[in-house]
Amino acid sequence: MVASAVEQLKTVEQKFFRKDLPVISVGDFIKMKVKVKEAEKVRIHPFEGTIIKITGRGARATFTVRKISFGEGVERVFPIHSPVIESLQIVSKGIVKRARLYYLRDRVGKKARLRKDMHQEATPSVAAV
Repeated sequence: MVASAVEQLKTVEQKFFRKDLPVISVGDFIKMKVKVKEAEKVRIHPFEGTIIKITGRGARATFTVRKISFGEGVERVFPIHSPVIESLQIVSKGIVKRARLYYLRDRVGKKARLRKDMHQEATPSVAAV
């Protein structure tokens, strides 16, 4: 029998899914280590910030992380199942009522903070194997 194109795509995508990362949601403050290639060397670069957007499904799902670096806002988009992510740790869960936190772009200092969910425990760091 011939499988449909959608089923074939799902089976191909299953190979690239990562099962070692915690479940993340919008508003979470995360610490992650990202592999950065410079010339022939690959080094580990720490990146921490708030997740302001999650989009897509399956192997094409991405999330956007925002941090303030030297007074300047920096946002990076990462594929969830990317091999570039060495490890990902949830530091705190934020209480949010929106799916996109673009309003944080206009806020600076204490106004840019989210309420923390005290009932959720932070997940331990998970390193890529």
